[in-house]
Amino acid sequence: MYVVNQADLPLSNIAREFVGDDHGGIGITFLVVDAPPGRGPALHRHPYAEIFIVQEGEVTLTDGESERVIRAGDVAVVGPGEPHAFTNTGDGPLRQIDIHLSPHFETEWL
Repeated sequence: MYVVNQADLPLSNIAREFVGDDHGGIGITFLVVDAPPGRGPALHRHPYAEIFIVQEGEVTLTDGESERVIRAGDVAVVGPGEPHAFTNTGDGPLRQIDIHLSPHFETEWL
């Protein structure tokens, strides 16, 4: 059994990052997002699928052309190579888990 406390994970702008390669080569990477209103990453894509599990708040996902609002309890899937960005468009914090189906990050900023 392997346990790591979220507070011990590296902190990026809006998330704690669990990178599988840094934890014994586990086959996924995930982010524990805690974003204030108005925050989120710019348009980008990955060569693998990404799954968003919204736990609290409201987020607007975009593919650069259309937008979709998702809320607590929703799960969204972005396929490999699909451009996407998200912004916390709610009034309070956005808490979500972003699962990258890769043991490391590969991000192309658009």
